[in-house]
Amino acid sequence: MYDIGTRERALVLVGQGRSLNSVSKETGISRAAIRSWQTRIDPLPRMRVSPCVRCRPVPSHPEDTAAYSYLLGLYLGDGCISPHPRSGHYLRIACADAWPGLIDACEAAVQTLNPGKRTYRVQAQGCVSVVGYSAHWPCLFPQHGPGKKHERRIVLDDWQQTIVDAHPWEFIRGLVHSDGCRITNWTEKVIAGERKRYEYPRYFFTNLSSDIRRLYTDTLDKVGVDWRRPNAKNISVARKASVALMDTHVGPKH
Repeated sequence: MYDIGTRERALVLVGQGRSLNSVSKETGISRAAIRSWQTRIDPLPRMRVSPCVRCRPVPSHPEDTAAYSYLLGLYLGDGCISPHPRSGHYLRIACADAWPGLIDACEAAVQTLNPGKRTYRVQAQGCVSVVGYSAHWPCLFPQHGPGKKHERRIVLDDWQQTIVDAHPWEFIRGLVHSDGCRITNWTEKVIAGERKRYEYPRYFFTNLSSDIRRLYTDTLDKVGVDWRRPNAKNISVARKASVALMDTHVGPKH
């Protein structure tokens, strides 16, 4: 890191008509650095890297527990953690291109839980992976492990359950945003002798893991949402009052 005085002296030499190459040889400063100072002489501020809240002598919760509850739901649905070739881990959340608002919300949550480090998007066919790098993603998401989630046991640690209990709707929203949807069903009824089409909204959640489905339904129970299981891997919310609750706190993807 060069101080302002060193930077100014190098730029004075350049201002005298000297080439970047000759100034570099005289000062021992790389041409790339001198060239960048011609655009910005002030040093870039150092990024603040927060210590891992789970690795402290006395572990604590993430600062923004609501954002954590939402990101936990996203991770359990469409997330994965993979090791960096040298050190640390990548968290990746897959989001469909059709829902730009969801992508923005996911990126904001990853950034909130990983302050001081850049979150970025990787485009693939039909979807975007929101990616964040940290050495401590496995600390925040201890459900990480070898193999597919539906092929191993998924259980929340006590501290995670405490957060979900405090922010159940954020957790539900994360699960629905990853593996759920809001659709419009229809049926036909005979009213006053006339057959009429009747439409009604409905929420579905689909996941191969019975453990993750149970986390979803247990949380629905806690917020008073009626649900049913039409088949082995789907959870349906169709009762009018329960759909209204879901619309208030979750809503359709956008």
